[in-house]
Amino acid sequence: MRVVGGVGVEGVLRELAPQVLGYLARRNGQFDLCEDAVQEALLAAATQWPVDGVPANPRGWLITVATRRLTDQFRSESARRRREDSVAAMAGPEEMVAPGADVDAPPDSDDTLTLLFLCCHPAVTPASQVALTLRAVGGLTTAEIARAFMVPEATMAPRISRAKKSIKAAGSRFVMPPEEERADRLRVVLQVLYLIFNEGYTASSGEELQRVELTAEAIRLTRMLHELLPDDGEVAGLLALMLLTDSRRTARTTADGGLIPIDEQDRALWDRRQIEEGAALILRTLAQGAVGPYQLQAAIAAIHAEAPSTEETDWREILGLYLLLEKLVPNPMVTLNRAIALAQVEGPQAGLDLLATLDDDKNLTETHRLDAVRAHLFERAGELAKAHDHYLAAARRTTSLPEQRYLTAKAAGISGEKTGG
Repeated sequence: MRVVGGVGVEGVLRELAPQVLGYLARRNGQFDLCEDAVQEALLAAATQWPVDGVPANPRGWLITVATRRLTDQFRSESARRRREDSVAAMAGPEEMVAPGADVDAPPDSDDTLTLLFLCCHPAVTPASQVALTLRAVGGLTTAEIARAFMVPEATMAPRISRAKKSIKAAGSRFVMPPEEERADRLRVVLQVLYLIFNEGYTASSGEELQRVELTAEAIRLTRMLHELLPDDGEVAGLLALMLLTDSRRTARTTADGGLIPIDEQDRALWDRRQIEEGAALILRTLAQGAVGPYQLQAAIAAIHAEAPSTEETDWREILGLYLLLEKLVPNPMVTLNRAIALAQVEGPQAGLDLLATLDDDKNLTETHRLDAVRAHLFERAGELAKAHDHYLAAARRTTSLPEQRYLTAKAAGISGEKTGG
């Protein structure tokens, strides 16, 4: 594959995708048509550039090709009525002429933040926000997104199409949301990026525990957002959280893809560069004032990352941070994690007592996580029969095959202990 500036064609395209889409949408409106045109330009580049080489001005090349595709759409018979309604409201005829490949947008015209806000519009469902963000801002094709979430392309394509139609029906324009809406919209953007990362770090289903392409894309997009909003503590906190968490990636699986829990991982395999960057970032962020949930989670991740072992981890500090986090954003997953920390500080029975408060939470009891943590704490408490049953219950509930195999093996190991095998 040809490279430019040490970056492969794929990396160049993903970096330029939101810039090109933002440029077209700002000039022409009609986000849905612009997004389709940019996707066609990206596909053309992915086909031609590895053969012919990356052009001297790749951004201008993409703008030229995408604008020509957009012009074709405007001129097509099927778009005539749209053109009658909307083209007249655009700028003059010169807007319908593709710029030369050496023409670039003004240097201050990076519309990535506007694009992120648009993809995370409240009219769009959370699942579609994720898909649209990966396609429009991340530059992934529909097929790549479908593979990442293990659904057929025929399922993912309508989801993305519905998202674009929802944005259009809501009357959204390619502009930043009003000042009074930005904080709420930014929270949605961060949540979408967090969901993308989590799905990559521990895939919700399938043969693989991790989907590195998703974690890498989430980190890239969050880093981009941090560059656009360098003074936002929660953006910095989310980036730090991702870096610190992802630092454990190579130590989380065996050679055949099996799951290795954190207390059994070889910490020499953890990525020290990511740990140092994430820890420095959260340290600077915490010193700036008000603390949000992503910053607290990053601080917890930093304590784990810097501890030589599970036994030497500062669990009291982690427990205190989970208490703060639970007050800030009451959430059963936070309580679940607090139970783990509490068990480390006060013993497994204290953790089990806290878990009992979650038994009526349907969002949690329908997943494998509550059973998995309960099994671990019962095992620590020496109640092996109960641990065995909960490991099996957790294995039945998870749709991740590596997690299922790990939980089943834990149950089998306990059976061996009980029988003296």
